[in-house]
Amino acid sequence: MKETTLNDLLRDELKDLYNAEQQMVKALPKMAKAADSGDLQAAFEEHLTQTKGHVERLEQAFDLMGVPARGKKCQAMHGLIEEGKELIAEGLSDTVLDAGLIGAAQKVEHYEIAAYGTARTHASLLGLSELADLLEQTLEEEKQTDAKLSELAGDINVAAEAPSNGRSKRVRVTA
Repeated sequence: MKETTLNDLLRDELKDLYNAEQQMVKALPKMAKAADSGDLQAAFEEHLTQTKGHVERLEQAFDLMGVPARGKKCQAMHGLIEEGKELIAEGLSDTVLDAGLIGAAQKVEHYEIAAYGTARTHASLLGLSELADLLEQTLEEEKQTDAKLSELAGDINVAAEAPSNGRSKRVRVTA
């Protein structure tokens, strides 16, 4: 669709976000399974539950705009998920992989923070306050997830940097 108005652009942004969140619903269980840290696994599982809520919120957003809930392939999310898959396939030690998974997840969060912030601003400018409020709720959850990942990274990155990080042995890291 060629965007000719800010309203058209907002609909396109919602379609992109809808597909991005659907891609994450599929990717998060794989990330949780690949993680060694129990805290990191739990964070991915918690974010999966949130992400399913984000999909539902986006469906409400489409309803508010009077258009069907339909996505368009989010190339950015596709690329970020592919990078995560490559990371998992590299055969890294457990703690180094966990550090890499946090980095990959934060790239996703930063993308989503930018995308939701932009869509929220556009909804506000268009006077769509209920839609802007829905997008703001998700934006805040994405920021909280990023903060949680940063907190986990503190201990996990230190463990990954340790001299034994070249060995592939299971080391349980807790926050």
